[in-house]
Amino acid sequence: MIKTYLIDVRQLQNEAVYEKTLSFVSPYRRQKIALLKHQRDKERSLGAALALNQALLGYGLEERMMEYDVGVQGKPYFRYYPELYFSLSHSGDYAICSMGECEIGNDIEKVKSGRLRVAERFFAAEELVWMQQVDSVEKMEDRMFRIWTMKESFLKVTGLGMSLPLKDFTVTMSENTEILVRQQVNEKKYFMKEYKMQMEDTMLTENAMQYKIAVCSECNDFAAELELVSLEWLEKAVRV
Repeated sequence: MIKTYLIDVRQLQNEAVYEKTLSFVSPYRRQKIALLKHQRDKERSLGAALALNQALLGYGLEERMMEYDVGVQGKPYFRYYPELYFSLSHSGDYAICSMGECEIGNDIEKVKSGRLRVAERFFAAEELVWMQQVDSVEKMEDRMFRIWTMKESFLKVTGLGMSLPLKDFTVTMSENTEILVRQQVNEKKYFMKEYKMQMEDTMLTENAMQYKIAVCSECNDFAAELELVSLEWLEKAVRV
């Protein structure tokens, strides 16, 4: 099963928590974090590493013990556990990790106003039609970011990234809300899952509803809900 883990990175704004937690990730991750210029970006990257660690714990592993290699397309994988696939993403106050035993790509984006021209430039005609079949700008922006996260997750699952033009494939919604990817990149079939950040959980704040999350994979076995990386794990890491 493909599970997706979510973490609120604002808890890493405390300098002591940040420094202590940084010591609990692998040298590979620490090096990637060190190359980032802005502290907020460092916190997001560290948050993604913590979400990755939480995913690995389900397999009896820890991120700080993992060794990485990089594939032809620059996509990292575990040197000694190539059968475990993962994808990381972050935006605003949150970071996510998806993990499973099939190729995975994911994306999280915070909905922002005034971005509709981006869709006109990068979306396929069919996507634009679906995006515009609503009665307000706010709903159009909501749909735009839904499509954007799905397209980003597809770019990542293929390993092609932005080398693949966004108009060269189409994300479609069927009447029964099934999400389909029409593409000619390869002969594989890809499945898509969207997640909503539920406000019932006390770990999430009101602005969580502004985020869109999508996961794309060759397997159609997605967990029904997000797994939240708990504060207790971070507090324990800082105490040790």
